[in-house]
Amino acid sequence: MPRLPSDVINMLIVVKVGGSILKEVPPEIVSDIKKVLDEGNQLVLVHGGGKGVTAVASKLGKEQKFVYSPQGFRSRYTDKETMEIFTMVMAGKINKSLVSALQKQEIPIVGLSGLDGFLLRAERKKRLIIVNEQGRKQVIDGGYTGKVKEVNASLLKLLVDNGYVPLVSPVAVSEEYEPLNVDADRTAANIAGALKADKLVLLTDVDGLMFNDKVVPQLSIDDVDEKLKKIGGGMITKVFAAKEALKDGVGEVVICSGVRASPISSALKHEGGTVISRE
Repeated sequence: MPRLPSDVINMLIVVKVGGSILKEVPPEIVSDIKKVLDEGNQLVLVHGGGKGVTAVASKLGKEQKFVYSPQGFRSRYTDKETMEIFTMVMAGKINKSLVSALQKQEIPIVGLSGLDGFLLRAERKKRLIIVNEQGRKQVIDGGYTGKVKEVNASLLKLLVDNGYVPLVSPVAVSEEYEPLNVDADRTAANIAGALKADKLVLLTDVDGLMFNDKVVPQLSIDDVDEKLKKIGGGMITKVFAAKEALKDGVGEVVICSGVRASPISSALKHEGGTVISRE
């Protein structure tokens, strides 16, 4: 049964759970999701799981290739066979294990991929500019990688307004109606922007953005632009996702640890992590 919609909705929150913390479903996240819902908030969840994809691909004998853009983005090169494995693991194994874990807490979770109901429409990247092993720029075929162009916000609103919690895996539909691999952080930002969410929370396995070995508690969007070159490769995508979300009308973005106690509640209270805002 869905949760009865509250008469007073405090906030609409989009939470992305990073694949780096999904080796097991952290009980801290599960219990905290229930707490956040009990406080009258609406939630949309997005999950990663790249390490899970790599592990299954390895068992199937499919070697995975990772490439770097000139801007420092690291991404999985996704040919057709890899896309089949990616869809199987993301929309199947990972998504449904999370659904099962949340259902044990009586949370009315609805597991979706971006393919369902045209939830995520993406443009297929026809080519990729990468930096090869010799440090030179190289143009390669784009494979089955895409960039989200449209979010079916009405489908998500239909679910959350009726007491359900959508859980979205980052598999989108292309112009040719084929599945595409889309980045989970930026997918969460696209969803948050389409819903005009109050908060976007990006949960990862570190405490926040680090400068000089210290967590930066707060940054404005202008500060981010100035410090991008100092941000490590593992965080650069999250920072770009934060910028996109804020430009699309999201209230604020918090990047923080997903393995601490009450990780979402702590992020909402600014107890740890890095808060990125317009000012």
